[in-house]
Formats: sequence, structure tokens, C-alpha cells
Amino acid sequence: MDFFFYPSSVAVFGSFREGAIAREILRNIVEGGFDGKIIPINPRGGSVKVAGESFEIRPKLEEPVDTAIIAVPARAVPPLMDEVGPLVKGAVVISAGFSEVGNEELERELVGRAGKYGVRVIGPNCAGIFGLHGKFFGSFEVRVKPGGLALISQSGAFGGAALAMGNDEGIGFSAFVSYGNAADLNESDFLEYFADDPNTKVIALYIEGVRDGRRFLEALRYASSRKPVIVLKAGKSESGARAAASHTGSLAGSYDIYRAAFRQAGAVEVGEMEELFDAAKAFEMYGKAGKRVAIITNSGGPGVLATDRLERLGLQMAKLSGETVDELRSFLPPQCSVGNPIDLIADANYERYRRTIETVCRDENVDSLLVICVPPIFVPGEDVARAVIDARCGKPLVVNFMAGELVRGGVRLLEKAGIKNFPTPERAARAIHWLSLR
Repeated sequence: MDFFFYPSSVAVFGSFREGAIAREILRNIVEGGFDGKIIPINPRGGSVKVAGESFEIRPKLEEPVDTAIIAVPARAVPPLMDEVGPLVKGAVVISAGFSEVGNEELERELVGRAGKYGVRVIGPNCAGIFGLHGKFFGSFEVRVKPGGLALISQSGAFGGAALAMGNDEGIGFSAFVSYGNAADLNESDFLEYFADDPNTKVIALYIEGVRDGRRFLEALRYASSRKPVIVLKAGKSESGARAAASHTGSLAGSYDIYRAAFRQAGAVEVGEMEELFDAAKAFEMYGKAGKRVAIITNSGGPGVLATDRLERLGLQMAKLSGETVDELRSFLPPQCSVGNPIDLIADANYERYRRTIETVCRDENVDSLLVICVPPIFVPGEDVARAVIDARCGKPLVVNFMAGELVRGGVRLLEKAGIKNFPTPERAARAIHWLSLR
């Protein structure tokens, strides 16, 4: 499916008047820096200018392209397939009005006509796709920065919200696909594709329901064997399942069956959007982590909160070796606690944090570290961030810098170094929990 996510040419079908979906997608493609061929198509012809670039609108497609993005009325889509089928490899059908509103026959006609020409279809009733490393933004959703997370979403609206939230959370994406009604390509196809995509480190999947459970389980097992797969399942309750069925036309099914399938396949299931991004951030940094955790903090309260959450999640507070305790005592002020959590007290600076991280990291009883920083106004958060960055430690290290303006500069430094911040002790603890499930 490289022609979807790494295309060299694209045709956009629809209206290009101000505010129209096809125009917004065209603008996103241009502003996103796509360096392939772009052809706007509308039977009325004319011209359009977006993002400072002018295009002739062609009345029909007359040359081969990798991908067609289609945002025309539903009834016009199947006949359009006969027109463009010999010239395109894939079609992203944004148009709604198919099985999700009871028009199953129109959807079957769309897939049948596309299949005659070997055209693969994403959608209909979807929000489009991104291929970040191909500089391709074939959607009307907010653009995001490149990275390692591939987001597969049955819901276009959820996908758009998740992309916006990902920007706020500092997530980098390899790809995004909203597949809507899954008339042809579905979640299983995308799981298998991104499992083998070299630019994807982590896969996140939002689903409401699947049609072919056996195929889905096989694809999920395959993808989970190659990289972390995070799943957020909607429609867990009876009412939620009915809502999911009316939304996409697929059956949500028994949540207990889905939950068992996720576990059997080795996927990581999360319960809400915030957890999805916490897990994604953790897996973008580390593949997995053990269950024995050491906490390093400059404030007792957050250390206790992290301890409580870790133990509730089934993780263990690491028992530091005698050698580690003795070494910590050799350079830490006597007021500091050298148990676990290790409390460096409020005036902890660059040197105190760096040496403590390196010392604890060498302890064979420690699998991973949770570093908490609540900087007072006289200790710059940037100094502690540099200590985390400079510390020699080959084990998973999860950080919680809080809060607000006092840590903003430090968090920026961490992100530049590829270290994600978790805004609360509980979320940092939960991140280690996700890593321990692999």
C-alpha cells in the first residue's frame, strides 16, 4: 500500500470553492510540502489557488496517478470508479452516504466497480490519510509532525481529535489513516502494512467493531509480534455497541471477546485517549521494561503518588542493593532519603540528579527509573532536564516534570533529546506499566 502513504502523484476530486472539503484537502497537501504531482479534478474545470500555488482544475483525469482522493456526492462515486479505474492504484473515498446510513447496495457497487480495475479503496465515509515520511497530507485534519506512531482510526472525528491531541503531547507520527466503513481495506490490512513499514515504531488502533474476527486476530498477532500495538476499543457497553453499529455499519460485538483477543494477540489495550498517548510516548522511547522500578524525586508527595500507582498497577518498588545505598550516601546531603523513592529534597541540582540517576541505573535490582522534578523557583528546570539527558543510563527512564511555566523550558529540552514528559506522577507510572506488558 505504499501508493497510499508514499505516493508520487495524487488526483483530488470534488468542489474547490472556499470551504469545500476537496479544497481543504488540496490545501493540506500543498502546505504539507508534497513534492509529487497534484491534479485537482472537477467537471466544471476552472482554476484554484491555495497556499500561494495556482492549479488548473481539469474536467477529468487523463493520466495515471498513484492515489485518488474523492470528495463528491455518494451517488457519483461508483460511476467515477469506471472513469478513473484504469488510471489509479488506490482511492480514498471521503464521501459519506453509504452503509452507515443504510445504503449497503451503493457501497457494494462502489467496491465492485473498483475491484474490476484492481483499485484498492479506503473508506467510504472517512477523513483521509497522512503519510508523514512521504510528506503526504491527504486529509482535512490538522497536520502533525513526523515521527514513529501510525494511527489507524475507524472514526474520522476521533482521528482528527487524536492528531490535535498528539500535537499537544509532542507525539511524532509516521502515518494516519481514517478508514470509515471499511468497504474494502480494513483495520487488518493496515495492521499488516504498518507492521512492515520501516518508519513506523508503534501502531495505535481505534476500533468500534470488526467484520472478520479471525482475520483481525491474525493481523493483530502478526503486528504485535513485530512492534508495539496499542488498542482503544469503543462500544464496550450495550448502548455503546448500538451507537458503534449505527456509526460505521459494523458490529461491535461482545467486549469480553475483544478483550480476550487483544490479550491473546499480545496487544496493549488502553481505556481512554490520554492512556493511548501515554502508551505511545513510552513505546516511542523504549520497547519494553521490567517490573522493578526506582523512583528519584525532589519532592516527597509526588514520589508517594507514583509509588501508590505503580503498586496498584502490579509493578514493584525495586529494593536497592547495599552498594547502591552506600554510594548514594557518599555524595547526597544527609537530609536526603536513600530508600526507594529516593528523595533528593527541593534544592536538588544538576549534579545531584545526574549522579543519582547513574548510580541507581547501575543497580542490578532496578529495571527502570521514574524521575520526578518539581523545581522550586531557585533551581531552573532546564538544569534538571540537562541532568536527565546527560546521565549515562541504558535502562528505560520515564520523567515527570511538573508543572506549568516552571518546567516548560526543561520539557522543551527533554523533547529535543527525544525524551517525552508525562505531566503527572500517575501518568508516568502508568507509562512504565505499559512498557512492562510487552
